[in-house]
Formats: sequence, C-alpha cells, structure tokens
Amino acid sequence: MEPLKYKDLLISFTTEFTQLWNDKGTRARQAVTFWRPSTSADNLTPFYSLGDVAVGDYQNINQHKIVAVVSEVEKANGTALRMPDDFELVWKHSGPRVRTACSVWRPIAPNGYVAMGLVCGVGNDKPPRSTLRCIREDLVVASQLDALIWNDKGSGAHTSFSAWTVAPPQASPGEALLAPGTFAGAPAYSKPATPLTAYALRTVLALHVSPLAPQQADWRPGPASAPSTYELPWFTVKDAELSPVEQLQRSPLYRLERTDRHALFASERNETDSSKLVSWNSPRGESGEHSSQLKTVTGIEMVSSWAASIPMSLLSFSARLDGEFAHGLSARGWGNLTMVEVIVHVPAHQYVDGYITRSDYTLLRKDGSQSGPELGYYSEVKLHFHEPAERAPAGSTLEIAPHDVGDNTLVS
Repeated sequence: MEPLKYKDLLISFTTEFTQLWNDKGTRARQAVTFWRPSTSADNLTPFYSLGDVAVGDYQNINQHKIVAVVSEVEKANGTALRMPDDFELVWKHSGPRVRTACSVWRPIAPNGYVAMGLVCGVGNDKPPRSTLRCIREDLVVASQLDALIWNDKGSGAHTSFSAWTVAPPQASPGEALLAPGTFAGAPAYSKPATPLTAYALRTVLALHVSPLAPQQADWRPGPASAPSTYELPWFTVKDAELSPVEQLQRSPLYRLERTDRHALFASERNETDSSKLVSWNSPRGESGEHSSQLKTVTGIEMVSSWAASIPMSLLSFSARLDGEFAHGLSARGWGNLTMVEVIVHVPAHQYVDGYITRSDYTLLRKDGSQSGPELGYYSEVKLHFHEPAERAPAGSTLEIAPHDVGDNTLVS
C-alpha cells in the first residue's frame, strides 16, 4: 500500500514481528510476550519502529497483529524522525525463575521530539539507539493510557512494572488520530495519571471536493454532481467481509462518496399586482434512518468522532468527518426526518420555484464494492424567482411522504 502522509512523515504498517521475551517460568499471574516490529520487507525500506509490542499471551502474532512504522518524506535531510539520545531503565527481571533476563527501557528523545513507546532489552543491556525512532512533537498528540496488558505480580522481580495500551483523544473534524500499537508502562501496578510516553500519530482524512458541486445561491435541477469523496484509511473502517490484515492488503483506503441531486418540490405563481405570502413544508434530515446501521456495520459516525471496538489485531484510533461534508457537527437531523416550514414572499408578477438537495452517501472499498448501507439526507432549500415569461426549468419533482411539521421555520 501507499504510505499515509502527514506533513513530512510517512506512516506504513507491518504484520511481521520478532519475539524478544516471554515470562514463562517466572510464576507471574499474567502472561506476556514482547515482540519487535520488523521492517525487513522491501516495501518497508527504510521504515522504522516506534517501539516494541507487548501482548498478554504466548501466541504467535505474525500476520495477526498490525502496528505502524514510520519514515521520512525527505530521506536524506528529513527532520520528522530522530534516534533517541539515550535510554532510561524502567524495569528488569533476572534470577532463578527466569530462563533469560529481560529489561524494559524508556527512550530519551531529543529536544522537540517524543518517544512513542518502550523497548525490551534481551538481558540487562541497554538497547542500541538505532532500535527505534522518536517523532517531532508537531506530528503527534498527547494521549491517555487505556487497557492493562500485563503486570509482573508474582514474577519475583525486585521492582514492580505494568504495561498499558494507548488510546487517542477525540479527533477534530477531518482528522484521524492513530495509536501506533506500541505500549507504555511504569514501575508500578496502578495506571499513571500523566504518562510521559503516551502519544498518538496525527493523520488527515483526505477530502476531495467535486468542482461541479453547486456553489451559486440561485441554481436549478440538473444532472447529479460529481461525488465529493473522503478517503478513509483501512484502520478507521470495520469491514464484516475482510479481516484487518485483509483490509490492509486489499483495501488500504476506503472512499466515502457524497453525491448531491436537486429536485423541484414546490412552486408558486403570483400573477397579481401585490406581493404574496406562501408557506411550504420542506423535508430536512436523514431519509431511511440508515446512519445507525452504518455505525453498526462500519463503525463510522456521521457527526461525531468514532473508534471501533478494538480487537487484538486492530489499531486504536479516533476519526471524525468534516461538518460541511456531513451536514453539521451535531446529531440533529441524522436518524430522523422532520419537516421545516418555508415562508416565501413572492413579489407581484413573479414566479418562484423551490428546489431541495438530497445527498447520497456510499462507502466503497478499493475495488469499488460497497461496504455498509447507503445513506440519504435532505438538506437546504433553494429558491428560484423568475418572470412569468420564463418557463420553469425541466427537472424531476420530489415526492415526500407526509410527516409531522417541526418547529423550524425558514423565511425568504
């Protein structure tokens, strides 16, 4: 797949790992295995790890777990990544219960950079500085520890240690925040309130706006606009037909397309010598109430940030669509269809036609197949005033089933 790009940082993914250590024989109450992400594949050269991976069992995670790896846009003189200046020991375990000594280290990042995760040392030796890369501060966002992966209770180690997953905060509109899949930890069993190593990567959800979408205030029905499209990286979409690894391989990007269609829903002729006041009821909101199905099937929320329930192989993320693309930043209008009263002043010897926009949303995989239900949304009303001699433009007439009239009133 093509790497995701954010400023001068490239983000890709690996499903290959090298096992470093597990706690078999230590008598710890929980199981753990530490793994190092591999970037040996040709398409991942030169990409770098952001830290090691801790898993709360002894199973092989190759081709089952996915973590982010990073590279520079400018390979020679890039400033997005730096090796750590040094490492600080967080925890170590050695003694008669341990087959192989193990230690956990926190990278000390250069000024202006942050470390995204801890690393495991085989034995008590400090890891090489080339083990991972630190990231420039403007490319990440501070995050919180989430779920406990493992602690060393019962292991016989002389110091306490716990390892935790990282959860990003809520994303801003048009943004996706991604935890790389590394782990954070501390020399204690309780969750630290302000961990220094909890960060998530920033990415932008690519929005391609159709140049044919109507921009003028006075428009008439015609062919459907070319779609405006959001490109959503695979990890932001739950796909019932593909596993996360299959998504990465077969559909690394999904397209959420919005197509606008315009239809005549009301008209009035004023052939008198005085102005005339007319009232119409116009639909506003979702048609079909399928947005809840889209959330269930794909995880996508139209007007708020979303994050899927995280299985072992999926990365923790938070994503959000732009409000203009999704018809607002609040849930009002999605999940129901209401009627808005439109009050129109028609000048003497004038005709007025009322047109409404229906936006259709479709989520597509890379191969063009559809994932999840299609959504429909009735939005703004547009008015076209014209002289009696001007014939009303041809166009489809919109038929709306009767609904209760809402409180909203539009006056023109």
